Amino acid sequence: MEFHEKLQKLRASENLTQEELAEKLYVSRTAISKWESGRGYPSIDSLKTIAKYFNITIDELICSDEMVTLAEQDKKESKKKYTSLICGIVDCLIVLIFFLPLFASKGTNEVTAVNILSLTGVSQWLKIVFIVIAVRPAITINTIFSH
Repeated sequence: MEFHEKLQKLRASENLTQEELAEKLYVSRTAISKWESGRGYPSIDSLKTIAKYFNITIDELICSDEMVTLAEQDKKESKKKYTSLICGIVDCLIVLIFFLPLFASKGTNEVTAVNILSLTGVSQWLKIVFIVIAVRPAITINTIFSH
């Protein structure tokens, strides 16, 4: 018997509607409907909650093939989340390079710190080369992590 069939049977044995079970498990009714129709699986945390509510083990709730599928889905979701986080951080750091005063510009009697966009006395081509060199790693990192 597969997970969705077991969940339907367990819910029926308690004489609960999908809405009532959803309230007890702190999920939406559509989540219960999706799980019972076999269109998806709950997260590991939701599986723990379901097993605890019905006073059964997770092993009784799902078979080993389903457990492997759930673990793979969880791993993919975690990877996607951390990939997005890393790419976002890299993008922010690249943007900061353009606005942080990392360069010195000589004024009339003083030297001031300026960002690359405000830098004077440097050819436009040199600025463009620096920007391309700064942006290229971010593009490469985003490309690597997004695949």
